[in-house]
Amino acid sequence: MIANDKTKLKLTACFCLGFLCLFSQDDVLVPSEKPKVVYKVWAEIYHGDTIASIWMPEILILADYSYKTKKQYEAWSRTKYNVKKVYPYAIIAAAKLKEYDLILSKLPTERAKKAYVKIIEKELKADFESDLKNLSMTQGKILLKLIERETGSTSFDIVKHMRGSFQAFMWQSVARIFGSNMKTEYDPEGEDIMIERAIQLIESGKF
Repeated sequence: MIANDKTKLKLTACFCLGFLCLFSQDDVLVPSEKPKVVYKVWAEIYHGDTIASIWMPEILILADYSYKTKKQYEAWSRTKYNVKKVYPYAIIAAAKLKEYDLILSKLPTERAKKAYVKIIEKELKADFESDLKNLSMTQGKILLKLIERETGSTSFDIVKHMRGSFQAFMWQSVARIFGSNMKTEYDPEGEDIMIERAIQLIESGKF
């Protein structure tokens, strides 16, 4: 019994010595401290406490539009196609309207503004008349809605702003003959929900 205890004691001593020798060697890799990572964030005071505030980009999770019948599927497919065709024109219209408004605000007289509006008309006709003439009636109606979506103003309001009430009334009358309405407002949560869903798919690169 005593011999066994002595043997155990010797083995324990050898193990400890070996362990100490191992970690006394110069080439032993000793874990170093982890590098400190510093994040700079905004701070907000909430109910007397200072809380870190981190901005994160919006994550949009989309699913295909829900349809139950073949007719609904066909309507959704047509809407996606038509929106994809006219959406770029709505983006251009919004950008150009901001540009034109900025220039018009700096012109000193009404005469100068009217002269500039005529220049605008010639420029737009030269750049887009042939393309817009090839749009279908449905695509034209969607474009009117998308212009309101991108600019915050209906086509009627834009023409009224640029050309006056009489011109806006005349163009609205023409639009009515072809079944359109320049006063159309965009309703993304109602009748235009499919259009809005198609735009989201386009902007996310999924269509």
